[in-house]
Amino acid sequence: MPGRAAPLRLPVWAQDLLLAAFVTVMQVQGTVTRTHGDPATVLRPLADLGHLGYVLLVAGGAVVAVRRRWPVAVFATAALTSLAYYALDFPDGPGWLGLFVALYTLTALGDGRRSLLTAGAGIAVLTVGWLTSAADVEPPAAIGWVFFRIGASVMSAALGESVRSRRDVAAEALQRAELAERTREQEARARVDAERLRIAREVHDTVAHALAVITVQSGVTAHVLDRRPDRAREALEAIARTSSEALQDMRAVLGVLRDDDGRSPEPGLGRIGELTARAREAGLDVDLDVDLEAPSPPPPVPGAVGSAVYRILQEAITNVIRHAGPTRVRVAVDYCADAVEVRVTDEGPQEGPQEGPGTAAPGTDGTGRGIVGMRERCLLLGGELDAGPLPGGGFAVVARLPLTPAGTVAV
Repeated sequence: MPGRAAPLRLPVWAQDLLLAAFVTVMQVQGTVTRTHGDPATVLRPLADLGHLGYVLLVAGGAVVAVRRRWPVAVFATAALTSLAYYALDFPDGPGWLGLFVALYTLTALGDGRRSLLTAGAGIAVLTVGWLTSAADVEPPAAIGWVFFRIGASVMSAALGESVRSRRDVAAEALQRAELAERTREQEARARVDAERLRIAREVHDTVAHALAVITVQSGVTAHVLDRRPDRAREALEAIARTSSEALQDMRAVLGVLRDDDGRSPEPGLGRIGELTARAREAGLDVDLDVDLEAPSPPPPVPGAVGSAVYRILQEAITNVIRHAGPTRVRVAVDYCADAVEVRVTDEGPQEGPQEGPGTAAPGTDGTGRGIVGMRERCLLLGGELDAGPLPGGGFAVVARLPLTPAGTVAV
């Protein structure tokens, strides 16, 4: 489809030049035409004083050509030529056109208060000068043109101020629209960053837990492969189940990167039994205690809170597998009226000097991401987490999450 031709638009300086020529011609020709039919009413011809009348009319119109560059100077020049013209009793006519254009330009391109004060002061001086010059005008009815000039001057200044105000309002509206657009872009980027962090956290928890279980089961397989093939088979089956479940969880987590409405829901409290079962297969002696008595029935748990509880339990058990090895672990989930509390405690390494869950591996400074990730999950939902070694040995992770999460955060 052929594009439209761009409309012809003259440069600003050419527009002002044409306007100045038009105003000059109208002032001179209109005054000559008006006085030609009744020369008896003319007190002083335009050609008197060395054609000074023509000079003043031409000057008052030609100065419009530079009205945008020097609006105050143009108004002052037009006002002085008008005062001189009428003070010397030259014939009345449309010699005020340039003055009205200058007044409009002064307020339209001004800064509001100062330009209005300048225009008001100029109009006041012009009023005094015009009325003084028309004190002995004949016929007396001709003084009506003086009041017309005063009123038209006020209207020109008011029109310019109205245009300036509307332009400022439009500019402010455009700035607000641009600011709102930038704000929306920033919010969108913040949501994308938050979603990336959520995905990274979910991937870390899923992969770390699965790999920890697989590592343990692989070691068991290698140890009993020759002596106990049946135990090796069980370990390999556990590896297969763990890998399959991890892949399912990964698909669910990464499903947000696709437009897939059929992806699996995020894990919650209903899958804690599966989690502890996998921990038992990895060699942990897990004692699961879920308090369903107070209050009874348990209050509904929001999906975000249930998912956070599952991931905290997953990370805590993973740390036990990594750093304590086969040991006894107690998992407790307690419901309150306004919160759910989860506790994971272990008895520490059963043989040899090993580390408790959540502690750093050898050669690190103890600032692993496991506890940091769990604490971040709690803080995002307005909860709190406490993790540390127990006095008699072992390690404990205690998390308390409110049932009405603070804010809406995807976890």
